Amino acid sequence: MSVPVGDAAPPPWLNTVLDAGRRGDLCAGWPRPEQGSKASAILMLFGPNDDGGEDVVLTERATNLRKHAGQVSFPGGGVEPQDVTFTDTALREANEEIGLVPEGVHVMGELQPVALPVTNYEVCPVLAWWNVPSDISVLDPVEVARVARISVRDLVDPANRHTVTHPRGFKGPGFEVDGFYIWGFTAFVLDAVLTTGGVARSWNRDDERQVPDRFLS
Repeated sequence: MSVPVGDAAPPPWLNTVLDAGRRGDLCAGWPRPEQGSKASAILMLFGPNDDGGEDVVLTERATNLRKHAGQVSFPGGGVEPQDVTFTDTALREANEEIGLVPEGVHVMGELQPVALPVTNYEVCPVLAWWNVPSDISVLDPVEVARVARISVRDLVDPANRHTVTHPRGFKGPGFEVDGFYIWGFTAFVLDAVLTTGGVARSWNRDDERQVPDRFLS
């Protein structure tokens, strides 16, 4: 594992997240992978922000995808034969999707995988710090419609948070920031990261809003 060489080191709260994720406490209560699940990885890439805090890289999936069209997610995807580790998968996918330069990324560690029963995927979150930020953009429009660095300060703003409900009974955290509507697995992970890291602010969980119709098809 490389040592950070940029001007900014990871903030202490991300180390707290790393420790919890390695113990399996970060996503406690979320299903654990079962034998036969398809392996995948996501890159939770945080970096220094112009507001003096941190931001995180998120993508919006293309609207023509068969599954999870238009949803916001972390860069990532399925494990390929050439990938030796989940870290390899996360960095490769981020490079293919948004042109991320892996050499500028300090991988802090792989967290315990969780399961997405609906899709039969095992997902390993890879926590990383962007110590040498570089330009990113949509390189694979078939998969990704948009990419952005979302400020942690905006994510924890109570005005940008609510509880998402789904007609099928799902209920969980939601965020609306910079035109991104974040719900489902991505919002669950973000909420866990911000809460575990101690940077989350109190927000009105009784403010319940149904997921937009575009995600119901």
